[in-house]
Amino acid sequence: MTKNLVLPQPSFWKNPKWIAVMSLCLAVLCISIAAIFIKFCEQEISPCATAFNRFWVTTLILGLWNGLNGERTEELSEIGFESSISGVVFWQLVLVGLFLGIDLLLWSWSLTQTSVANATLLANLTPIFTSVGMWAIWGKRFDRKFILGMSVALLGALGLGVSDLSVDPSKLGGDLAAILAALSFAGYLFVLEKLQHRLNALTITKWSSAIASLALLPVLLFNHEAILPTSWQGWIAVLGLALICQILGQVCLVQSLNGLSCGFVAIFLLLEPILAAFGAWIVFSETLTLLNWLAFAVVLLGIYIALCSQSSVKDSPVEGGFNNG
Repeated sequence: MTKNLVLPQPSFWKNPKWIAVMSLCLAVLCISIAAIFIKFCEQEISPCATAFNRFWVTTLILGLWNGLNGERTEELSEIGFESSISGVVFWQLVLVGLFLGIDLLLWSWSLTQTSVANATLLANLTPIFTSVGMWAIWGKRFDRKFILGMSVALLGALGLGVSDLSVDPSKLGGDLAAILAALSFAGYLFVLEKLQHRLNALTITKWSSAIASLALLPVLLFNHEAILPTSWQGWIAVLGLALICQILGQVCLVQSLNGLSCGFVAIFLLLEPILAAFGAWIVFSETLTLLNWLAFAVVLLGIYIALCSQSSVKDSPVEGGFNNG
């Protein structure tokens, strides 16, 4: 009597796709906490100064960590100019840092020039820009399930602010800045997906943070803004932004791109403003409406649909940069 041969199924915890999803969940949770720390920081310094401190403190912490572990020499050789590939890596790092710095700068400026509803609504267009970029530059094709999931998630995220959306010619500059912030963050994810093939997550986070801080410093000096917090509470908030949001959050975000496409990651990040609202509810006792809960459910549904599609999985890496993935 023969027995049916049962092949062992891969463990959930060893499945690369689900490891990437868990890493992305942790990343979004950490990034969403940023709104709480930023609110504390902005009692003493401007949004631009808050972002600058977040980046330079991150750079300092990771620089000290690498120094203690003796990794500086190997790291510099990775991003040097000895070959054309390392040159590509260097410029990708520059782009990642610039995109990240420009995103936060434009986002913070848009909040002073237009309504919060407009800025939030327009900044949530990142998944569209990311997907269009993947299609136009890499020739990426998306299946119907992915497009449906993205559409549902976007409807849920945009539904939060659509009732408060206003059309005011005097606020068009702020609206445009929010759109450009979404475009800049799409560029960040776009380049990051290629860069993480060549450098580890800590290295990417350290150097991109250094470049972002250098990009923001001239803006602070030009505007004659106060740069550093003035109280221990402000410094604790800055350390929280650096350790939790930037180091842990961005490292997990980079790790998630090992198994997921940047298009899906952009969709998943639509949860960030909703989770931030929940955090404000817990810490600052801000009101959560039925619309908040409904939007959360709709975005989750869209994410689930997109995750079930083949387009959510990252394509095999292609050498040489921005080739068709």
